[in-house]
Amino acid sequence: MASEKVLIVDDDKNICELLRLYLEKEGFQTVIVNDGEEAITAFKDENPDIMLLDIMLPKLDGWQVCREIRKFSDKPIIMITAKGETFDKVLGLELGADDYIAKPFETKEVVARIKAVLRRSSSSQPQSVKEVQFDKLSINLTNYELKVDGKQIDTPPKEMELIFHLASNPNRVFTRDQLLDEVWGFDYYGDSRTVDVHVKRLREKLEGVSDKWELKTVWGVGYKFETK
Repeated sequence: MASEKVLIVDDDKNICELLRLYLEKEGFQTVIVNDGEEAITAFKDENPDIMLLDIMLPKLDGWQVCREIRKFSDKPIIMITAKGETFDKVLGLELGADDYIAKPFETKEVVARIKAVLRRSSSSQPQSVKEVQFDKLSINLTNYELKVDGKQIDTPPKEMELIFHLASNPNRVFTRDQLLDEVWGFDYYGDSRTVDVHVKRLREKLEGVSDKWELKTVWGVGYKFETK
């Protein structure tokens, strides 16, 4: 039986109660709050293993809550939204969300997603330092530090995970779908443009740093970290 704690954040009390019933039946502990400010306080006080976070909330919206939580914790966050636009998905993932569920949802799907995200989270805990180094480039996934020519560069978590994944497999070509599955860890229901967004931002940080490696587009296929 599961014993992990789930923080449920939604201003719809009926949805909260439904999720609580299903999750507790599966053996999870639950904590419920109904606005964004409460969510941040409860996260600090309760130290949940995972958070289900609605986007449209009173006081602080889900984007702001996610942004604040990511300043001090990398615990998994699953965003819940009625919005399906690609922009919303890209923004949520960019801010550090681990998965997405759109309303209306099947409660069984939510439970399955929670279990899958928690499995990935526990299996990805570093057993040793995860670091790759190239000319003028150091990517340390244990500390989430990207250093370019000796200088630490501010980099969001998913960008770090993406460049680490590519650089750990130099010269291997990955399709966008492979990257979504292997870096984000779930089948992304929607436009894979999120990969392009992350690659573009990484290129802005890495362009022209060295002539010995390159974050390269393989037209019609995907991306690779090419070494020369």
